[in-house]
Amino acid sequence: MSYSSSATASGTLEGASASRGLWSSRLAFILAATGSAVGLGNIWKFPYITGENGGGAFVLVYLVCIAAVGIPIMMAEVLIGRRGGHSPVNSLRLIAERDKLNPAWKIAGIIGVLAAFLILSFYSVIGGWAVSYVGTAASGQLAGATPEAVEAIFTGLLGDPGTLLLWHTVFMALVMVVVARGVRSGLERAVSILMPGLFILLLIVVGYAMTTGHFGEAVSFLFQPDFSKLTTSGVLVALGHAFFTLSLGMAVMMAYGSYLPKNISIAKTSITVSIMDTGVALLAGLAIFPIVFANGMEPGAGPGLIFQTLPLAFGQMPMGTLFGTLFFVLLIFAAWTSGISLLEPLVEWLEEQKGMNRTISTLAAGIACWLLGIASILSLNLWSDVTPLGMFAMFEGKTIFDLLDFLTANILLPLGGLLVAIVVGWFMSKQAVENELSLSESGFKLWYNTLRFVTPIAVLVVFIYNLA
Repeated sequence: MSYSSSATASGTLEGASASRGLWSSRLAFILAATGSAVGLGNIWKFPYITGENGGGAFVLVYLVCIAAVGIPIMMAEVLIGRRGGHSPVNSLRLIAERDKLNPAWKIAGIIGVLAAFLILSFYSVIGGWAVSYVGTAASGQLAGATPEAVEAIFTGLLGDPGTLLLWHTVFMALVMVVVARGVRSGLERAVSILMPGLFILLLIVVGYAMTTGHFGEAVSFLFQPDFSKLTTSGVLVALGHAFFTLSLGMAVMMAYGSYLPKNISIAKTSITVSIMDTGVALLAGLAIFPIVFANGMEPGAGPGLIFQTLPLAFGQMPMGTLFGTLFFVLLIFAAWTSGISLLEPLVEWLEEQKGMNRTISTLAAGIACWLLGIASILSLNLWSDVTPLGMFAMFEGKTIFDLLDFLTANILLPLGGLLVAIVVGWFMSKQAVENELSLSESGFKLWYNTLRFVTPIAVLVVFIYNLA
């Protein structure tokens, strides 16, 4: 679909959805948005940062941050997408025309699309690790393996660019096949299968964790607050993760919001998605920590928890081959749904701006992501000593993989989220925003004032902290 800037803002805004695909129901949007939000951050990162920051007190602060930062920005992003009815960049441009705002506000959409593209390029590499580990677990390689053997499997994978390229390619192909099929036949159909499958697999692993004899210890660790273990740094980590876990600042919710029918409540769906995302993160903790405790391991084991600590645990436990395999299939499902959402904003923009059909735009965006991902692969081995921006103190010692991670997580995402909060909270027509949300008067005031005052300050604090 081509986009013409000569079209009137009002006509385009009111009729944008007429020729575009829409989610068939509120449930379809919830599954898609939850699929985007539920990713490696929930299954991989949340358990280990909870472990590093003392457990229950961290979880409590995290839940407060979801309410104060995550939900308000998610609602604002979905609102922009539905009101604009186009890709994130063009939605913001059209809204700016209609509300007589500075057209430069479209930069929030540009930053988001760029962030999603960069993230997917290295996220696909990590997704490839999960694909690889399904075979590793299923073949019994982990059974009875020593810590040295498990570490050798992981370091061997990272040191082999050919193998990494294979699994990176497989993962990107899985993402592209779904996105190329469009909203109803691709995105919606995929998440309607993958998300229930993810929940079932997660519950199976939780059920197994309950048999380890350490489930009660895990419950206490996650839900019994010990504020003596909570530091200022831990609070800021909780705030940052609450923001990033919901796929905010990367244009995804704007893109998905552009397919949302007018009769579906933005507030209810955003709250539901946030609850489901948080539920998955907590379930992941209940699945992982009993296994960690049963094997006398450290809950704050860091990023190696998934690909080194847990494989070692699966190798020592009864039926570990089966449940290890299931766990990594679960990890693929989580990464796949997120990968789909990360590619969508750029594909949607290419359809509009360049007049490409869905298949061609998906191929163009996907291949570009795949090519950039090769640089991340090489930075793990052959280019491990290449630090492109190493002359700057902030980026000293950062490989291409590290650099992409740092730039997106610490600069682009918070900046994009901050701009969204400001443009919706301070510049967009208040009446239009109120009409789009259809909240009660008290509910709208609570959300609006949180978005205007609390959310920007919180995001700014995280932004400054991450760059310090």
